[in-house]
Amino acid sequence: AYTTLITRASYLPGVLILAHTLRKHSKLPLIVVYTSSLSIEALRALELESKLPSVNLILRKVNPLVPSEEGKLIAERFRDTWTKLRVFELWESNDGKSWDGICYLDADIAIYGFIDDNDQRLDRNRAILAATPICCCNLDGDSWAPADWTKENCPYTAAVHPSSLKMTPSWEQGKPEPWKSLNGGVFVFQPSKTLWESMMAAFDQWGREGKLAKMKFPDQDFLSEFWRGRWKSLSWRYNALKTMRYWHPDIWRDNEIVALHYIVDKPWTARIGEDGSAGYLGRDGETHKWWW
Repeated sequence: AYTTLITRASYLPGVLILAHTLRKHSKLPLIVVYTSSLSIEALRALELESKLPSVNLILRKVNPLVPSEEGKLIAERFRDTWTKLRVFELWESNDGKSWDGICYLDADIAIYGFIDDNDQRLDRNRAILAATPICCCNLDGDSWAPADWTKENCPYTAAVHPSSLKMTPSWEQGKPEPWKSLNGGVFVFQPSKTLWESMMAAFDQWGREGKLAKMKFPDQDFLSEFWRGRWKSLSWRYNALKTMRYWHPDIWRDNEIVALHYIVDKPWTARIGEDGSAGYLGRDGETHKWWW
């Protein structure tokens, strides 16, 4: 199955378009994990959507996940992202059956290609997580970015097409530190009670030690640390950040994108300008047009 998380009504357009585009390219269900903070109106919209005969939508309510001691987040939008870890509780379906595998997708993603690819299959005999490495270029010099977030340290800078379609495992010896970090927008895993309990034991311990409070990208930093040296690298096409279209033009091909991640400015918050501009610094007109 696929799954996503929604905690506030402002992301409802994202979830609906994610579900709509996923249906075009996959027959697998989408489990929408939500919390009580979601407004009644937004939940009703999802309930109505799930009843449509053409939709394969499953709703699952969860409790928020909050560390005992929260740190200072880079942005308020990350406050609910600890709850994303709740998807690891999905070892049982609503009818009591177990899932062979789960692919998590952020709610600001749209699907533009065949996603049920064998590259995402996991060895069921190994506890492993599959994800894409982060893009750490920070070409706009955002002040919140760590000091080692530079184009020289980005895993995608040295990549070339078409070999870039198969990324090198990020835990390779001798690589810069950012290579060891995964992007939490898309990840594939085999859920189990044992895995969940192991993750929560680490979560509680790191919370008591103050380690969680230092994580600027909550779920992403936790997953990178918990799976350090053990996660498998997916092709960047499964989590194509919209900024990569102009930050990494050497590897980007519009017709090869599978899952496009609309980070930062969301396409549903504003129409595309008459001059074709949209999104961050007006550079996202083309990819926002795809969403609309």
